Amino acid sequence: MDRADLTTEKVLKRDIPWETYMTTKLITGTCLQLLRRYDNRSESYRASLLDDDGPAYIRVFVSILRDIFKEETVEYVLALIDEMLTANPKRAKLFHDKSLSNEDTYEPFLRKKGSTQRLLWKGNWFIQERSCKVLSLIVSARPKIQNAIVENGDASQSKNKLTTIDDVLKGLVEWLCAQLKKPSHPTRGVPTAVSSLATLLKEPLVRSSFVQADGVKLLVPLISPASTQQSMQILYETCLCIWLLSYYEPAVEYLATTRTLPRLIEVVKGSTKEKVARVIVLTFRNLLPKGTFGAEMVDLGLPIIVQSLKAQAWSDEDLLDALKQLEEGLKDNIKKLSSFDKYKQEVLLGHLDWSPAHKDPVFWRENITSFEENDFQILRVLITILDTSHDSRALAVACYDLSQFVQYYPAGRGIVNDLKAKERVMKLMNHENAEVTKNALLCIQRLFLGAKYASFLQV
Repeated sequence: MDRADLTTEKVLKRDIPWETYMTTKLITGTCLQLLRRYDNRSESYRASLLDDDGPAYIRVFVSILRDIFKEETVEYVLALIDEMLTANPKRAKLFHDKSLSNEDTYEPFLRKKGSTQRLLWKGNWFIQERSCKVLSLIVSARPKIQNAIVENGDASQSKNKLTTIDDVLKGLVEWLCAQLKKPSHPTRGVPTAVSSLATLLKEPLVRSSFVQADGVKLLVPLISPASTQQSMQILYETCLCIWLLSYYEPAVEYLATTRTLPRLIEVVKGSTKEKVARVIVLTFRNLLPKGTFGAEMVDLGLPIIVQSLKAQAWSDEDLLDALKQLEEGLKDNIKKLSSFDKYKQEVLLGHLDWSPAHKDPVFWRENITSFEENDFQILRVLITILDTSHDSRALAVACYDLSQFVQYYPAGRGIVNDLKAKERVMKLMNHENAEVTKNALLCIQRLFLGAKYASFLQV
C-alpha cells in the first residue's frame, strides 16, 4: 500500500509484536503490561484507562516514538495517539502532567542540531502529517502559569536537557513553511500546513517566527474564490491565518506590500459562506486604522461591498457588529480624505451626485492635473458610467464632469475624443430624463467648441 493513502483506521488493524520489543529490551515489562491492557480494546475501555492512568500511557507512547524506529510501529503509535486526541482533544493536556516533568515529550518529533532528523522531517507522509497534528495539539494544550509558559510538564527542571517551547514552535514553523513551498504530499501538504497554522498563529512566538521565515507571502496566493468543499476549507483557514496575523504589527507591515487586501475583497464580494465572510470582515476591521489600508479599502470600493454584505441575511452577531463598525470606520476615513480624494472615491464607487465639488470652479482649477493619475483613470471610469449606469443622476453628473474636464484641462477636448466619449454622450441626448439630456447637450457643446469658448456656455 502507498504510505500516502494510509489512514489511522487502517494502521490500527495491524498486529504489533510488543513481546519481541520487550525481549530485545526496546520496551520495559511495565510498558508491555500497559500496552497489552490498552491495545486492540474498545474506545470506551481505552477511555476509562486514560481517565484512570492517562500519563502512564503517554509515557509509554513517547518512549516508543523515541526508541523504536521501525516505520510500521511508529505509524501504529502515532495512530493510537491520533485516535485518542480525535476522540477528545482535551487529552492533549495529559502530555503536560506533572508526573512527566522529566520526560521530553516533544523530542521524538523535532530535529535538533547534531542529532538525526526526527518524525516531523524524516518519516513518510502519514508520519509527518500525524506528527504535525499531534504536536500542534500538544503545544496548544500546554498550561500557562502567571503569563509564563510551562515547558514539558514542569517549568523549572532540566531546562538544558528538555526541548524548549521556543524550539518546538520554531521547528513547527520551519516544517509548515516547507510544506507551503514544496509539499511532501501533492494534495494534503498545503491543507495540513494551513490548518495547523490556523491554530498555532494564536501564539505570539509563532507569528514572529512565521514572519521572520517569510511565511506570509506563501499564504497570499491561497486567498482566492473557492469552488470545492476542500478549497473552501483551505480558503477559510487561510483567511483565519491572515486575521490572526492582523494583530501583529510586523505582519501588518508586510501585508501592506502584498495584494492581500484586493484578494480578500474579491473573495468576500462573492462569498456566501458566513464563516468566511466573518473572518475577512474582522480582518478588515483590524487593518482599517493601520497605515494606508483605510484609503486603499475606499479606493477598492469596499464601502459599497459592505452595504451589500449588510443586506444579506447573516445570523452571526459578531459578523453583523463587525460590519457596522467597518461601515462607520470607512465613513470616518472618507471624511479625512482631501477634496479630490473624496471626489475620486465617489467616481470609483459609481455613486455620483451633485456634491459641491462638481460645480466648484476652485476644485477644478486646483485639481485638474490630478485627473492625469493612472493614465486618466477617473476619466475612463466616468465614460464607463455612461455605458453601464441605470441611475439618471449618475449619468447627468458624469456628462457634466466630462464637460468640466474639457473646459479646465488644456488638451481636454482631444483626450475625451480619443477615449470615444463623444459617441456615448450623444446617445444620452435622447434620454428620457431631462437632467441627463441637458448635461449631455452641455458636454457635446463643449466638445465641439473646445476650452477656449466652453466657459461662455451657461450651466
